[in-house]
Amino acid sequence: MTQLGASLPIVLVAVGQDEDALDACLAALDASTPAGTRVWLADNGQAGPRGVGLVQGWLARTPLQAGYTRRAEPVSEVAHLDEALRACGGSDVAILAADARPAPGWLQRMEACLAGDAALGTVTPWCNAGETASWPRIGEIEPDLPSPTLLAEACAKLKAQADELPAAVGHAVLLRGSAHATAGGLDATSFRSWPAALIDLSLRLAGLGWRNALCPTAFVLRDGEGIPGDGDMDALAARWPNWNARIARFLMDDPLQAMRAQLGEELARVARLPPQLELFPELV
Repeated sequence: MTQLGASLPIVLVAVGQDEDALDACLAALDASTPAGTRVWLADNGQAGPRGVGLVQGWLARTPLQAGYTRRAEPVSEVAHLDEALRACGGSDVAILAADARPAPGWLQRMEACLAGDAALGTVTPWCNAGETASWPRIGEIEPDLPSPTLLAEACAKLKAQADELPAAVGHAVLLRGSAHATAGGLDATSFRSWPAALIDLSLRLAGLGWRNALCPTAFVLRDGEGIPGDGDMDALAARWPNWNARIARFLMDDPLQAMRAQLGEELARVARLPPQLELFPELV
C-alpha cells in the first residue's frame, strides 16, 4: 500500500549547529508529518559529532522516507540551499528551518493551499516568530504558546484563503517547483543568508506574475527569527529600492489582523472543548 506521505512535497531541512533545536525539529517532524514523506537533511558541514549522531539515530527509527547528506567543505547558506533545490528538479519543496517545529497537518495543508491556486509560487504558514506571518502579533516573537496540537486544530477551522504576503518567510516555505525554476533559483552570488535570498526570490516570482501567500490553516513554531547575513539587506535594498517601504507599510497596516484575531478566537474555543469530542457532536 502506498503511504500518504509519498505523494507530498519533499521536505528539505538545512542542518545547523544547534543540536537541541535539531533534535526538537526532528521529533516534531515525526509527530506532525505523514509516514513515508520524503525528507532530506542537507548538512553544509555544520553539525558536530553529537549532531551527526542525532541524525543517524533519527534516520534509524523515523517512519519518514528520510536521507542525509553532508558536504565535505561548507559553502554559503544560499549556495547550499540552491544546490539542494536544483537536485530536487521540478518538484515542489517545503524548506523547513532546522530550529522549527511544525504542528500536525502542516505539510498537507500547505500542499492543499498551493494546489488551490495555480498562481501561487510560495506558501508560508503561521509562526510565533514569523515576521509578517507572525501570530498572535505581527512582527513579534511570542515564546508562550499552547500545544502544537491545539494550534493545528484552531488553524484547521480557518478559511483556507491564500492572502498576500510581501514575501515568503524562512521558518517554513513551500516552493512551487515550476515557479522556482522559472525564476532561475536562488541568487547565491548576491546573497549569503536564506532570509535575504528568500525575499529576493519572492520578489522575482512576483515580478513574473506568481503570488507569495499565507497558508492560514498551517502553523510552524520557532524560538527566533532568521538573521540576514552581513551586507545582505543592503544588497536587497539596492536591487529592490521599494522593499523597505513596502515591508514597513505591511507591518503598519497589518492586513492580516482580522485573521489573526480569528485564529485567537478559534484557539480559545478548541481549548475549552472536552476530550473525545466525537462523542458530543452537539458541542461543535
